[in-house]
Amino acid sequence: MSIPALIKRVFFDTFRLREEAVELNMEEKKEIAVFGGGCFWCVEGIFKELKGIISVTSGYAGGWTKNPIYQDVCSGQTGHAEVVKIEFNPSKIQYKDLLTVFFAIHDPTTQNRQGNDIGEQYRSIILYTTENQKKESENFIKELNESFLKEGKSVVTQLQELDHFYEAEDYHKNYYQKNSSKLYCQIVILPKILKLEKKFNELLRISLENERIK
Repeated sequence: MSIPALIKRVFFDTFRLREEAVELNMEEKKEIAVFGGGCFWCVEGIFKELKGIISVTSGYAGGWTKNPIYQDVCSGQTGHAEVVKIEFNPSKIQYKDLLTVFFAIHDPTTQNRQGNDIGEQYRSIILYTTENQKKESENFIKELNESFLKEGKSVVTQLQELDHFYEAEDYHKNYYQKNSSKLYCQIVILPKILKLEKKFNELLRISLENERIK
């Protein structure tokens, strides 16, 4: 092999290795966000549609009872809310994007209620896992409150540090994907997913534009 060819080969091999290192680094980045905005079946189904999402898990948080089960949380005696734990890659989707979607898919001005789902477990809540998430959430809520002034409304979303997340029972996992034909999914969850697709197409895991090309 000639010297120029050898130099060329070394250059391209080095470039390829650098690209692989960058991709690997992007894949390894992971952050956790925890939101509660009504029934976790709905919230889980929506966030699973977004790009940069590694996993979405339904569960309970924000209360004091250890190892709660669904029936306990529904009783309103645990202090816990139905929430989802979202593992995401901040290189592909930003925390602020998650906040934007979160506040768009539920009503943050109703206390302990989302539609016909009523109770403390359905309250609007953000459980931050970093100081940066706390600051971003505070700023986001401040801006929302300013926009609600004319309507005489205010955000009631709780903001607190995540203490412990308790994973929900298996039958709650991937509920929408497994039960999309059920009445609750059709009436409550599907309209929110359609709204997501219309308003936040650029954040979707599979954009509508790509679907049209197919």
